Amino acid sequence: MDWIKRSSKMLLLRELISGMALTLKYMFKPKVTINYPFEKGRLSPRFRGEHALRRYPNGEERCIACKLCEAICPAQAITIEAEPREDGSRRTTRYDIDMTKCIYCGYCEEACPVDAIVEGPNFEFATETREELLYNKEKLLANGERWETELAARLNDDAPYR
Repeated sequence: MDWIKRSSKMLLLRELISGMALTLKYMFKPKVTINYPFEKGRLSPRFRGEHALRRYPNGEERCIACKLCEAICPAQAITIEAEPREDGSRRTTRYDIDMTKCIYCGYCEEACPVDAIVEGPNFEFATETREELLYNKEKLLANGERWETELAARLNDDAPYR
């Protein structure tokens, strides 16, 4: 009896017809694919992309050189050097991140008491050489200025969960 079922399946091409019916079913439905370089999908507020150093609205750097991000980084990708200023506060003279070591864990962002270092929405930062992935303070501050509106909105959306 089993050979009759198998031979009827083969003769009537049941799998082929069901596959064609499925294709026909989805042919007239709206497309769900996005045209990537020109259309971008929505990112979660907790997405961890390219690092950035933020500034206060008056233009002063947020980083107070507490070195918590350097201490908590499991990959030891962050290097900070600081010196005191004339008013007694500390500010960084050197803030480097080796992005080839970074594992994008987000610990640096969580450890920062003033939200100075953040991981922003940019995920398109491929480079041709390794040296371009060694970020210094100027590059991180430039990223912060470029993405400040998105960073502030993302931190605001994520605030209830912190």
